[in-house]
Amino acid sequence: MTTPLAQQHCQPISRGTAALDAATIATLLPQIPQWMVAADSTSLSREFRFRDFYATVAFVNAVAWIAHQQDHHPDLQVGYNRCRITWRTHAVGGLSLNDFICAARTDNLEAAA
Repeated sequence: MTTPLAQQHCQPISRGTAALDAATIATLLPQIPQWMVAADSTSLSREFRFRDFYATVAFVNAVAWIAHQQDHHPDLQVGYNRCRITWRTHAVGGLSLNDFICAARTDNLEAAA
């Protein structure tokens, strides 16, 4: 049995490592069903909504903690009651397993709220 994404840990990725192929992406997406893969398969994005600014910033801080712990950092767009997160692995020019792991861990934050 495969370990769920949210229980895995990001691994260092060196330049020259290949991005995930479409078949692998398709097998991982069911674990993070609310995330959207970019048309060019280079990123995962999702928008989260909150009751107010305080809840939004608390969520952003929790995502920052995940990013620090996993040494994998997203792009964030933050507004009053929303946060759009985009995970991508620049070193591979596309998606890596690390993006899916961090997306799953981010989903766990929402479930805990």
